[in-house]
Amino acid sequence: MKIYLTSLGFVFPPLYGILLCSVLFVACNEQTVRKQGYDVHGIDISHHQKEIDWEKVVAQGIQFAFIKATEGESYKDSFFCENWSEMKAVGIKRGAYHFFRPTVSAAKQAKNFIETAELENGDFAPVLDVEVMDGVAPETLVDNVKAWLQIVENHFKVRPIIYSNQKFFNQYLAEHINGYPLWVARYTSWRKPRLRNGEDWQFWQYGNRGKLEGIKGLVDFNVFRGSKEDMEAYTLVRPGPLLDPPPAPTSDLAVTNP
Repeated sequence: MKIYLTSLGFVFPPLYGILLCSVLFVACNEQTVRKQGYDVHGIDISHHQKEIDWEKVVAQGIQFAFIKATEGESYKDSFFCENWSEMKAVGIKRGAYHFFRPTVSAAKQAKNFIETAELENGDFAPVLDVEVMDGVAPETLVDNVKAWLQIVENHFKVRPIIYSNQKFFNQYLAEHINGYPLWVARYTSWRKPRLRNGEDWQFWQYGNRGKLEGIKGLVDFNVFRGSKEDMEAYTLVRPGPLLDPPPAPTSDLAVTNP
């Protein structure tokens, strides 16, 4: 009987190899189950999910959602405005993200996001989705990401959240970009994200095959590392409008000349 060396470094007879491939295929295509042990659950969406019944989504215990707003210099997600307003109507904590294109001017990408995402008090800080190189050198990627983050932080007066998958973040960003809230993708049911620079993650995207009533097709599942109250630390808080000063107090006592 012939044996084969797999990419995992194990040796299997042909039949066992077929069984192993079958198990891996099923594991990669099975429905994502809501993760236990976390108080705050959320999703992230884009035009791929099309129309969403947000009342049904909230009724299933989903407390926050990130939605794609923009990509590159000019792309705007076709369902962003509709979902953005409906999310506010049902009271779900909402966040908007920009998909970063490393070959495009960071300033033009920041402008696209700022003009599209009308963030309000209580919304999550802006999110930058960094997960592709598009052929640029690693140092160019880092410089452009830093430029986008600085422009957007200056505009919204809050430090943006960075989204990336664990492998990409550890390989290209961990040693160069620190001190930002992190939303990390790692699709596994038993291992939490581990970041090379030792920083903690705040949001974990743990699966991309979730199902919810009110959403057609599959959706990404996420958890927040903390309580609902802790989550407020990553939201936008802007000063309210200036109020007119109160009128000067008046006296009811009549003043008479001696």
